[in-house]
Parts: sequence; structure tokens; C-alpha cells
Amino acid sequence: MIRSMTGFGREQRIIDGREITAEIRSVNHRYHEFSAKTPYQYRYIEEKLKALVGGRVSRGKVEVVITIHNLAGKEVKVALNRDVVESYIKAVDEFQMSMKPSLIIGSFSPADVLRIPDAFTVLKAEVDEDAVWQAVESVTGAALEKFVSMRETEGVKMKSDILERLDFIESATAQIEAASPERVEKYRLRLIEKMNEVISKGVDEQRILLEAAIFAEKTAVDEETVRLRSHISQVRELLEKESVVGRKLDFIVQEMNREINTIGSKSHEIEITRIVVELKGELEKIREQIQNVE
Repeated sequence: MIRSMTGFGREQRIIDGREITAEIRSVNHRYHEFSAKTPYQYRYIEEKLKALVGGRVSRGKVEVVITIHNLAGKEVKVALNRDVVESYIKAVDEFQMSMKPSLIIGSFSPADVLRIPDAFTVLKAEVDEDAVWQAVESVTGAALEKFVSMRETEGVKMKSDILERLDFIESATAQIEAASPERVEKYRLRLIEKMNEVISKGVDEQRILLEAAIFAEKTAVDEETVRLRSHISQVRELLEKESVVGRKLDFIVQEMNREINTIGSKSHEIEITRIVVELKGELEKIREQIQNVE
């Protein structure tokens, strides 16, 4: 099954007091390019994310965005700077002792402590990196499944469109093959007519046959149509494979374009020229689709 290179997947879960969100998106790219955006303190998971996504994605520019909100406050510890607070209290006591009794203020309350600069220090608690990664891996894995599923769904649509256009190309190729013998006969008849106009004593039939044979040799497209049919068959086979086939398909389409151009350059009949134009139009649409195949 072919897959598109564009896709999106998102998952959000709460695990061990952490709200974890994983978003994965991708666009077309000739090769595989990965980037991740994670909170600063969790940068260590980026290489793990790259390996996780790389196991399922071979082509495309992929971006993973991870957000982690600590709901339970487990990763933050607040410590009282006892020396600072005691120094403030001592200073206030000394101040009160130096004042007149009528000016003495009340006792020091907890609310007063909260207003003391540097009374508390916020410390980051030790984080179990393995536990964090296991949680992120679980969420990202679920997002990755949705992401891959979307790429596969798009791939089914692309495959259907490509096969339909291949059918048209194959049918048009058959028309060109059927027209080739008629084209040589038409040339022979036109040659006889032209020679009769300029030669009064009659036409040398052997010379006509020779000229027709030379014309047929120069304008024969049998080899091109055979190769074109072979390429069509190859594309159909690749569309059924499970492996990454985008680059192979791109190469085969280039070869198909070369064969069609050669047919166009060899054929001067209006009807065949029209068919060639239609072939190139359909092949271009296939090429556009293949640019998005993984």
C-alpha cells in the first residue's frame, strides 16, 4: 500500500500527573527530514522521538511537537530560606525594641513571611527520565498511528487516481499502435499522388515501396510503445508493494515521458499528435501525484 507524504496525528493524555500532548505533521520532501519541538527541560527525548518516528516514516519533512504540563507539581519543590527569614524577624524585633510602646507593631505572621524577598527558593525536583520518556512514547505512539493512518488513507486515493490515468495511457497507446500501419499506407498513397503530378510516364512502384519502407523505419514507434506498456506494468506492480516506492515511481514516470516525447517527434499525423498531447497531460497529473508518494 502506497502512502502519502503529507499527514497529521495528534494525541493528548494525562499520565502520572503530567498532561502530555503530541502532534505530528509532515509535508513533501525528497528525502526524510525530522525536527522536534520539546520543552527545554525535556530536550533529551528528541533523539528518542527521532528513532520512534523514523521506524515508521521513510520520506517527507516531519515535525513533532511535544508539550508537557506538570499538573501535580511533582517536579517543583519550594524550600524556605530559614536564615533569610530569621534575619528579617530579628531585625524587626530589634526595631520594635527601639520604638516607643505606642508604636510597637504586631507579631510577625506567615503572610509577612511571604512578602520577604528571597524567603523561598524554588527547586526543580529530580525527574525520572525513563518514566517521562515512557509516558511521552505512549502518547507519541498513539499520535503516530493516527498520522500513519492518514497517510495511508491519502495513499489509497492517490493509487486509485494513478491507476485510472494509467488505464487511459494504456488505451491511448493502443490507439497509436493501431494507427501506425494506416499511417504508412497513407504516406504511400500521398507519395503516389505527388509523383503522378510531376511524372507523366507513370510511377515506379518499387521506388514507392522503398520510400514507404524508409518512412516506416524512420517513424516506427513499436519499440517506444512496447517500453511504454512495460513502464505501465511496472508502475502497477509498485503500487501494490508495501515498501517505499516514491523515488522508483518518479524515475519510471520520467522514462514514460521520454517514450511519449519520442513518439511525438516521430509522428506527424494530426490524430497521433493529439493523442500524444493527451498522454503528456495525463502523465503530468500522475507525476504530480507521485511527488507526494512516500
